[in-house]
Amino acid sequence: MRVIFMGTPDFSVGTLEAIIAAGHDVALVVTQPDKPKGRGKAMQYTPVKECALEHGIEVFQPVKIREAANIEYLRKFNADIMIVVAFGQILSKSILDMPRYGCINVHASLLPKYRGAAPIQWAVINGDEFTGVTTMRMDEGVDTGDMIAKKTVRLDADETGGSLFDKLAGEGAKLCVETMKMIEDGTAEYTPQNSEEATHTAMIHKELGFIDWNKPAVEIERLIRGLNPWPSAYTHLDGKTFKIWKAKVIEGENDYQPGCIFHIGKNDMYVQTGNGALSLLEVQLQGKKRMDASSFLRGYQIEEGSFFTL
Repeated sequence: MRVIFMGTPDFSVGTLEAIIAAGHDVALVVTQPDKPKGRGKAMQYTPVKECALEHGIEVFQPVKIREAANIEYLRKFNADIMIVVAFGQILSKSILDMPRYGCINVHASLLPKYRGAAPIQWAVINGDEFTGVTTMRMDEGVDTGDMIAKKTVRLDADETGGSLFDKLAGEGAKLCVETMKMIEDGTAEYTPQNSEEATHTAMIHKELGFIDWNKPAVEIERLIRGLNPWPSAYTHLDGKTFKIWKAKVIEGENDYQPGCIFHIGKNDMYVQTGNGALSLLEVQLQGKKRMDASSFLRGYQIEEGSFFTL
């Protein structure tokens, strides 16, 4: 099929690669505009743009895809289908209706659960046992279109937002190619979503990572994993930002106030929560490198009974 591919972050790259490898003709790649990054504010290509250029595919980077001139530009490519994977802009009805086979989205949840932003992180934060990817035919709503195919993925006990991201990117790429074949063969079935079962997820902001030690240990541990590698879960120690990259829930009585560092050993440190405690395994103090707890404790003196900021 003749394809227009729309996507922006790393998550989208595997699907673009899979479509190319399957022999489809990717006529155009549409991605978000380049953005300045780093101290020098040099303009940086999106991951999808880098991939497209490596394959010699034309790249289009509109600020607003819905503008009339941009819609007419897309129409010139006479695409059979548009594949959309984490593009980052809302498509108008005129774009959705443009290709013969419509616009197909690869979404990182088992729809209708987790519509909207950040479904991967929220699956970890909420303690889900399973999540997955769904392909759907897009409509004018946000992740409300008819479902075509799904792939279920089990979360590991130590699953992070980053590790689940990689799993779902791979499964989504395979499922997209399978879905395209079903559409082309005329065997695809389109199943409406039950909106009563839908969950709308909020965008992930840095502030979400600030740890409320009054919450139960199991919830804080899931937050730490879900926000790894970005934006990370954090607290404050001696007035400095203290990131926690890995922790383990431990049994014990609630004998201390939440946020109290009640045990410091040679290789570990325990902190009280609203229900239960956490053993901190991997941490990072502001201005320092990420390290295991034993390495941190060798270079930083903390007294038992100290408190993290609530």
